[in-house]
Amino acid sequence: MPQHQVLIVGGGLAGMRAAQKAQELGMDVAMISKIFPTRSHSAAAQGGVQAAVSEDDSWESHAYDTVKGSDYLGDQDAIEILCSEAPDDIYSLERMGVVFNRTEEGKIDARAFGGTSVKRTCYVADQTGQVLLHVMWEQLIKSGLKVYSEWFVMDLIVEDNKVAGCVAMEIPTGKIEVFRSKSLILATGGIGQVYSPTTNGLVVTADGQALAYKAGATLMDMEMVQHHPTTMQANGVLITEGARGEGAYLLNSKGERFMEKYAPNMKELASRDVVSRAETMEIREGRGVDGCVFLDLRHLGRDLIMTKLSQIYELSRDYANTNILEAPVPIQPGHHYIMGGIKTDVDGRTWDVSGQNRWQGVEGLFAAGECANVSVHGGNRLGGNSLLDTIVFGRRSGQGSTDYAKSTDWVNIDENSVIRGAEDKIKEIFARPSGGLRTANLRSEMGSAMNDGIAVFRNEEGMKKTLESVRSVRDRFPKISLDNKGKIFNTDLLSVLELEFMLDVAEVIGIGAIERKESRGAHAREDYPDRNDEEYLKHTVVNLDENGEPKLNYIPVTMTQWEPQVRTY
Repeated sequence: MPQHQVLIVGGGLAGMRAAQKAQELGMDVAMISKIFPTRSHSAAAQGGVQAAVSEDDSWESHAYDTVKGSDYLGDQDAIEILCSEAPDDIYSLERMGVVFNRTEEGKIDARAFGGTSVKRTCYVADQTGQVLLHVMWEQLIKSGLKVYSEWFVMDLIVEDNKVAGCVAMEIPTGKIEVFRSKSLILATGGIGQVYSPTTNGLVVTADGQALAYKAGATLMDMEMVQHHPTTMQANGVLITEGARGEGAYLLNSKGERFMEKYAPNMKELASRDVVSRAETMEIREGRGVDGCVFLDLRHLGRDLIMTKLSQIYELSRDYANTNILEAPVPIQPGHHYIMGGIKTDVDGRTWDVSGQNRWQGVEGLFAAGECANVSVHGGNRLGGNSLLDTIVFGRRSGQGSTDYAKSTDWVNIDENSVIRGAEDKIKEIFARPSGGLRTANLRSEMGSAMNDGIAVFRNEEGMKKTLESVRSVRDRFPKISLDNKGKIFNTDLLSVLELEFMLDVAEVIGIGAIERKESRGAHAREDYPDRNDEEYLKHTVVNLDENGEPKLNYIPVTMTQWEPQVRTY
């Protein structure tokens, strides 16, 4: 039974930064990842990372933009930490070897992004996430971090509401193993494949959210699901917000720059929820083409495109058959990110240490990155704040998990019983008769239902229909059967286990969305079109009750210095 003081589940930027910090503090640390870490979805972040590093900017300005962007659902104490600690983290990344784009004076360059009052998004062309991930990985290789690559975590081990480790399957061999730890950090990323299509990779299947929820932790604001304004229709491939940051226009079928109507001040650089709704309205009202509008970069010129946006030049060529030097590329809103996640405090803890029992959690369990919700994004995340979230709160969870591990004893584990339970689950799936339902069909049904009913616009009828569809898929889940019943790289089995995770999370999204009877940020209800601060300036929290059923409640939003105002761009 491998054991480590701090165990991190997930190999993206949040997990890497947490591992790096815990190692710096002298801990025995290990990382478990179901794919090789540099394939993590953090690499898909293109446009940049926000931080107030220029002389004409301030962390307070960054914080206000973030609070406003969140539609006042973000916890302002956490936002203040995110923004005030951002510059030092950027300089740390630079010292590690991140080659940020530079100004002519040699300083770190920044581009405009949606919802920001100044150019604040530091970037490496349009490949920022990939560069950050690889540089961080180099540091971890140098430090000798123990990595269990291509292991799938099936369950967390919890004794007396205290985390003791996890049970995982080695994907290349099918071997089941128990991993013991004093503290455990979930850094598994988003929920992407709950939706279809999505900008997220195939491995983004809500693993961490479902593991924490099942173990007894709380999921918060899960109805807050972001659709990115610029994705390709056929496959959901992302076109970075950096394109609009560099000056690209959005056009309708008449060639009109329509954002001037919806956001006269910020235009294409309004917040993502505003731009996605504007595009959807243009398409609905007949000013789209085949369900799309257009992103026009032609006026930016070859030199800028090929030096700062070369990746989207290639993506548009390869996937949309469009040369963006000569023609606008068709785009539409597509699922991209979830602001909600595992409820944590600013040190990554999933349990409430205030003594007020404001939410339910698991002692010793931490979370960071997109799977977590420290609530810096609220109802809508600003572009460039996701990478920053992974770095700032990845580091802080590394510190928090270290402090906890140093203060606690090892929890005893009945290793044989845990392994037997995991093996029995797999045997039950293998024992199902052939000719049953296929995982791919049920995943597609769930994804389409979510994209139809809980997307850019929502209403009671559509959301209830989606929730019914999700529950119908879950009812049929036991009828899935596999043709492949081998142990070696059984990706069919993996897909079944992932679907079970996603169904739990999809249900929570539906429950929270139906009960939030207002429009706020990404949650835009056609039947309740106005924001209702009097009744819904609060966080939605969901956890499992004693019968294993979802239980919904609310907790207050933390306010410090910014009172809610009408949100315009």
